[in-house]
Amino acid sequence: MFSGIVAACGRLVAIDPRQDGVRLSVDTGGLDLDDVAIGDSIANSGVCLTVIEIDGAIVRFDVSRETLDCTTGLDRVGNEINLEKALRLADRLGGHLVTGHVDGVGEVLRFVPVGESHELVIRAPRALAGYVARKGSITVNGVSLTVNRVEGTDFSINLIPHTVAVTNLKQLAAGGQVNLEIDLIARYVERMQAWRAESAQ
Repeated sequence: MFSGIVAACGRLVAIDPRQDGVRLSVDTGGLDLDDVAIGDSIANSGVCLTVIEIDGAIVRFDVSRETLDCTTGLDRVGNEINLEKALRLADRLGGHLVTGHVDGVGEVLRFVPVGESHELVIRAPRALAGYVARKGSITVNGVSLTVNRVEGTDFSINLIPHTVAVTNLKQLAAGGQVNLEIDLIARYVERMQAWRAESAQ
């Protein structure tokens, strides 16, 4: 489990093919690895991956073909990667509860400066659009953000300068793609409503 508060911005430095996926080598930059061990979970731009090797600041992860097919940003050497270590029970929850299981890939429609901030407009896959609510939480590339406006499948977010500076969101442009994870609460509310409807039949 994660909070969507990015701890460091790393870089994908190698992609080695495996039988059913790839092995990623990520330069973790300023991420504190003192308490990271083999088998721990680290979110890579919103994708929960298991540490399989640590070599100085380089951490390696095995990624299945299925995961690569339903996410973005883990397929090109040089890509910046938002990094967050898994939460401990005593940690502050600065963002919202994030599982690290990407629900879909969104399309960036607009990323423009507005005063000191930036407006980010994303088109969500239709299957996810119903879970996006004004003033609700959503995870974009592993970053916990608040939705400002929703129009059909499109939604907008205001990014403060700090968020732009310390995450890979600063590299977004119209036509790009982002990993989306909907709010865990919305998922359970939808399931409870569906269960009530099924039980009433």
